[in-house]
Amino acid sequence: MSTTELDAAGITDPALRDAYTQCRALNAVHGRTYFLATRLLAPAQRPAIHALYGFARMADDVVDDPDADASPAAVAARLEEVRARMRRGLAGTDPRTLVTEGEPVVAALADTVARFGIDHRHLEDFMDSMAMDLTVTDYPTFDDLAGYVHGSAAVIGLQVLPVLGTVVPQEEAAPYAADLGVAFQVTNFLRDVGEDLDRGRVYLPAAELAAFGVDRDLLAWCRTTGRTDPRVRRALAHLVARTRAVYRRAERGIALLQPVSRPCVRTAHVLYGGILDEIVDADYDVLHRRVAVGNGRRAAVALPRLAHAVGTRWRTRWGGTRWRRRLAA
Repeated sequence: MSTTELDAAGITDPALRDAYTQCRALNAVHGRTYFLATRLLAPAQRPAIHALYGFARMADDVVDDPDADASPAAVAARLEEVRARMRRGLAGTDPRTLVTEGEPVVAALADTVARFGIDHRHLEDFMDSMAMDLTVTDYPTFDDLAGYVHGSAAVIGLQVLPVLGTVVPQEEAAPYAADLGVAFQVTNFLRDVGEDLDRGRVYLPAAELAAFGVDRDLLAWCRTTGRTDPRVRRALAHLVARTRAVYRRAERGIALLQPVSRPCVRTAHVLYGGILDEIVDADYDVLHRRVAVGNGRRAAVALPRLAHAVGTRWRTRWGGTRWRRRLAA
């Protein structure tokens, strides 16, 4: 992480600076779209976003990428260890102590949560959803999926909202932030149907699939044989359209954010929504390959907003003294 970002955020302790730098590295490697959008934020905001992403990635990896010989009980125990470490950090353990104990990601998380007054409940809800992945393999309806998506996605939007800042009372912007998190998550479900099947999970609600004559067995057959089925394409088309409606609803919240944060969120909104376009362009063939927004389109979307973001920061001086003063308050 650049010293400019850490200095702008008022992070001076060497151990904490290293902790935030490690979180940034996780974001850069694993969250390409997310990381690109984060570059559009003011320097003072970026370390906090990296810390939140770093912890989410750490917990998610416990569930999705366990050791090859790890039993389900061992994975569950490992996840509870992560929760216990999180709680210890949030309870006020000195972040520098956490770093010396080999917990840099938790240290950066705890520091960020304290600086921005992030509700601890959002972290607990996130961990609850991660635990669901260990026992729940499918969802009958969208109502059944709602609890999981709240913890795995909506609360991510709620966690970052205090970092982004709002021009209205935060509770007015919260529903839109949650909706955007949900839109991103369901987009991932649609893109990763094949990979999720390999992990034994189907996140797309069974009732929505059944309306088009699709079930888990048909999805598995397509995945195994490399063939497609028109029923699957129709079901995915329906779910893409449904997800676009969530994006439209969430978009109304961008204007409620601080001006300095809008280019970042707008870019993430457009690029993640672009994954849906790629799914359509691939004729809904998501069971045999992973679609992605190309680098050319990423640049075409991000570069104009980068110029706008720099101009906004210059006008408001958000990345300077005023922002550091807020962090120190």
